[in-house]
Amino acid sequence: MTRDDAQQILEQLAGPQAVLRDDQWAAIEALVVHRRRALVVQRTGWGKSAVYFIAAKLLRAAGHGPTVIVSPLLALMRNQVAAADRAGVHAATINSSNVADWDGIQDRVRRGELDVLLVSPERLNNPDFRDAVLPALAHDAGLVVVDEAHCVSDWGHDFRPDYRRIRTLIGELGAGIPVLATTATANDRVVADVAAQLGVGGGDTMVLRGGLDRESLRLSVVRAGNPAQRAAWLAAHIDSLPGSGIVYTLTVAQAHDIAALLREQGHPVAAYTGSTEAAEREQLEADLLANRVKALIATSALGMGFDKPDLGFVVHLGAPSSPIAYYQQVGRAGRSTASAEVILLPGHEDQDVWRYFSSVAFPSEAMVRNVIRELDPERPQSTAALEPLVDLNRTRLEMVLKVLDVDGAVRRVKGGWIGTGQEWTYDEQRYRTLDEARKREQQAMLDYQDTDGCRMAFLRRQLDDPDLTEGERCGRCDNCAGSRYDGAVDAAAVADTRSRLMRPGVEITPRKQWPSGLATLGLDLRGRIADGPQPGRVIGRLTDLGWGARLRRLLDEPDAEVPDDVVDAAVQVLASWDWVVRPAAVLAMDSATHPVLIGSLARSLARLGRLTDLGALRYAPTRRPVTAANSAYRVAALHGAWEAPDLPAVPGPVLLVDDFTDSGWTLTMASRVVRDAGVADVLPFAIAAVS
Repeated sequence: MTRDDAQQILEQLAGPQAVLRDDQWAAIEALVVHRRRALVVQRTGWGKSAVYFIAAKLLRAAGHGPTVIVSPLLALMRNQVAAADRAGVHAATINSSNVADWDGIQDRVRRGELDVLLVSPERLNNPDFRDAVLPALAHDAGLVVVDEAHCVSDWGHDFRPDYRRIRTLIGELGAGIPVLATTATANDRVVADVAAQLGVGGGDTMVLRGGLDRESLRLSVVRAGNPAQRAAWLAAHIDSLPGSGIVYTLTVAQAHDIAALLREQGHPVAAYTGSTEAAEREQLEADLLANRVKALIATSALGMGFDKPDLGFVVHLGAPSSPIAYYQQVGRAGRSTASAEVILLPGHEDQDVWRYFSSVAFPSEAMVRNVIRELDPERPQSTAALEPLVDLNRTRLEMVLKVLDVDGAVRRVKGGWIGTGQEWTYDEQRYRTLDEARKREQQAMLDYQDTDGCRMAFLRRQLDDPDLTEGERCGRCDNCAGSRYDGAVDAAAVADTRSRLMRPGVEITPRKQWPSGLATLGLDLRGRIADGPQPGRVIGRLTDLGWGARLRRLLDEPDAEVPDDVVDAAVQVLASWDWVVRPAAVLAMDSATHPVLIGSLARSLARLGRLTDLGALRYAPTRRPVTAANSAYRVAALHGAWEAPDLPAVPGPVLLVDDFTDSGWTLTMASRVVRDAGVADVLPFAIAAVS
């Protein structure tokens, strides 16, 4: 094998103009000739994927087995399979979007028909794959690649417990099988942790770490004011931004709000979030690649691996909580263009979002040990079956189980999870240290906004860029080259945007199914909910760009009479509510925190709507506080929480009024009590939805 062989494959991948870098060749030679392990930390667009595709093809030509690439995102997998095809590499992927193809792909692996197999980290711990396919791959693989390797690290910005399973795969590799770990976003601490987790940090490991300057990126921070002003600024400037791009928001609600706002004003955009269906995501990515949309309004779900070399801009409507995460997201832009605009529009409410996501970190030791206690070593239990037995919601429970699985305390098998009986230690110091590091990164993100120094140098310093020199400046950012964007927005445009964003009214869907396992908590409730409420409404979400800040402030203030603007908004929501039968009466929910607010709103609606005022649905003396996180425990705590009301006969539905709704179980359980008192239908109405 020669460098010319590698150059020839590169030209198939990237075109005849591509030239193999010295560091790319050094990595390829180390993997293919010397069968070594390598850790490559290089900026986005440097060509890390070229290293492993060229190595894969050369290894197959030398008679070695297929390359296994552990890849985190569907967008990344689709791009990588397409790249492999261009180089004549037979590649396939196993992930959540192609379940029907899994058996056929695994057969092709066994028959030796594939050069490259891309798998999601979650797939590594699927019992069938882990037990039937993985051992053969570990024994016969030509190369193992861990892409976006910072996901292995607790210190990385996108920690995934499933990535920890990779160290088991590497530990079981046959002799002489090379390993390549790659990432663009890792500071010294993350590099050290990745090396330790993957076993690629020893003395025989080749570490290739390059400079992180992105010469095409023009970084700016624009302080445009409140959410309506920032949204108006975006609407006014998006057409003038080069090419097509991505507008990042911090929440799903914001992505949909901004996409709807821009579409109403004639801009071809679409929302892309973690809740977007897989098929729709693929179509949206194709639309952006083909410039059929000006922008995707996206959460971090559109991040690692999305490859549009000519992406012209990245705008952040709200700051991520980490400079490392920010660098990773802005790295989507300007990979093959001379210039790309990167604009941050920060807001005061960003820190509220950071605090929320910090609050759902790894649970306490008591909660984790409760999970271990509930697991039997012989009888597998599904996540759904475990949920009513522990006080964790589904997402956090799955995270805990995956971490415990990697730590050896539990094991995933067919049918669910079992306990192993192995001793497990809660590393409290580690989690405390992580929390402290998270706070430092948040402060660094605030410092990035305020710095009068070079913004690119600031980000490179956060990533411990080895090529950064003291006093170095990029010459392109707003602090180096002067501001290119004024934060001022036309007053009429701001008023119009505020009016659009402040249109109140969001539908809340009633709970339709009882959580599984309620019998274990003493409740005979199962299957579909037959006596719940109708679909309801809230004025807005706490995460909305329009009503969000106002509603958060209202609910944070001391309990008081409902303000006129909130009454007016509630009336607008009711006026636009397309109900089958108009409500005939209104009933307030009892509250430990906002009884005056809720009661005064209910009375106002009764007066203005000429509805019968039924007073309040009172708590029972035996009521228990609802502190549970998961659905089963919430339902159990809410069962019997209210006194049976003595209600007069009313000729239509009852409007049930509360301050806010999060899981939906409070309004569901209260509605059953009201219906049991003789009311035909209940229409839930709350001031705010949590998300």
